[in-house]
Amino acid sequence: MNKIWIICGLGVSCLTVPVLASVQFGSSLGSGGIDVLKLHQPPYNLTGSKIAIGQVEIGRPGMFGLDKAVSKNRAISPVAVFFGTTLAKSNSGVDPHAYNVAAVMVSQDKAWPGVAPDARLYSSAVGSTKNMGQPEECLSTQHIALQNSGDVRAINFSFGEPLNRDPRPEAVLDGQALLTLCIDWSSRVHDVVYAIAGNQGKGGIPIPTDNFNGINVAFSSLRAGIFNKVHVSNLAGNNQGVGNRLVGKEFNIGGRRSISLVAPGSNIPLLNPDGKLNKSTGSSFAAPHVTATVALLQEFADRQLRIKQPNWTIDARNHQVMKAVLLNSADKIQDRGDGLWLGMTRTLVDKQNRDWFASDAYKYAKIPLDDQMGIGHLNAFRAYQQFLPGQWQPATSIPAIGWDYNTINTASSVEYTLAKPLKHNSFVAITLTWDRLVELEDKNKNQEYDVNESFIDKRLNNLDLDLVKVDDLTTEVATCSSLSEIDNVEHIFCPIPANGNYKIRVRFKEQVNEPTQAYSLAWWTVAVN
Repeated sequence: MNKIWIICGLGVSCLTVPVLASVQFGSSLGSGGIDVLKLHQPPYNLTGSKIAIGQVEIGRPGMFGLDKAVSKNRAISPVAVFFGTTLAKSNSGVDPHAYNVAAVMVSQDKAWPGVAPDARLYSSAVGSTKNMGQPEECLSTQHIALQNSGDVRAINFSFGEPLNRDPRPEAVLDGQALLTLCIDWSSRVHDVVYAIAGNQGKGGIPIPTDNFNGINVAFSSLRAGIFNKVHVSNLAGNNQGVGNRLVGKEFNIGGRRSISLVAPGSNIPLLNPDGKLNKSTGSSFAAPHVTATVALLQEFADRQLRIKQPNWTIDARNHQVMKAVLLNSADKIQDRGDGLWLGMTRTLVDKQNRDWFASDAYKYAKIPLDDQMGIGHLNAFRAYQQFLPGQWQPATSIPAIGWDYNTINTASSVEYTLAKPLKHNSFVAITLTWDRLVELEDKNKNQEYDVNESFIDKRLNNLDLDLVKVDDLTTEVATCSSLSEIDNVEHIFCPIPANGNYKIRVRFKEQVNEPTQAYSLAWWTVAVN
């Protein structure tokens, strides 16, 4: 049972070829956006069919046959809509923002399709924030996670909580808010990736952007037909100097980066409940791009499992695998046409027009993510290419591109030897993900969260990641490493100094909770021809 939670976003539907041409240019779904339209077409035919995804917001999208607001518009057809944990009442809680977000994910409008038009959407409205708080939001989230017989792969969060409503004294973004703990717990227990709308603007909605196990999404703006710049209104940056009044209020404490991934979110055409189109901007419309991309990947995984394709197991459904695949395939620097930069399709820049090579995440092994760009820009087609080769375990030599889900024991290492030599001056991208361990203080032993219950933070085991040249076994020195002491993502993006044989090494550096740690690994390299 595997799920992915994503916070913020828009989904997209299937298109016919003529529509593809009209939607392509400047579209968040086209080649200048997340490049997902081609996945809707033959030979891929990926539209999210039979895959359940979720949405949790203040309100909910309207449902045809239930709500008058959408009586003339059938573009979005949720499977079920709820108010909290009960079925929604007719004409109650319908919200244009929630409808816009749902449209990004599952619109079946031919002119304005969603990312995964045939996915099964379950949506819950948590209701007015005057009457509801983080306990009720956690209940709604859990309720969505348990839909579709407990098989919801991704959940979108395009809302959050301000710190001034958090009941903790002097609350800061330290990962200890109840909703944040709930998301990290649910991602593991319900096997869901949470993707969360990145915080946007001073005094915004930072909780639960201090989560560990989800995907926090910032939003990009369109320039010359390409979404390639972090939008200026993203509140992202490591501005944590002495005396900064925003320390802990809008940024994670301790230097941990809050953004995982960037997706389109500026001037996105959105369907309203009445069927009319408007354009909106914000991380709320970036996150759903991520959520719905998961639906496409999961449809592909289920297809591979059905035909018993070699190197495919139910590990393909795991939330950590999805996180590693989405992050490792992200665009950073546009390839020059020789494939040495992994065929990336755009150069993403931050608000100051700095690219990845200027980032401290590129320069320092202890920093895996850029403070504004995260790991790069979502590219759905590249995510498909990353996922396609399947799962490869360390017992055998591995291909140039692939992924694995595995476990590692304390004070040990796991090594993956690449089958072919890597090419001089080519880049490698490797991403390692694992979960913060959050447990439920389950007073009534029903294995579900209840309003009067709380969570226990067992914190993070510390894993490290190396790329090692193996031609000279007597002097084994890491070519590149990712050595963060505070995060549950390690990421390597570095050039190969010389043709040769290499291996990837995962190391269990420090045990903080359990002696065995589950992890996911994704890699993308360029082999010598």
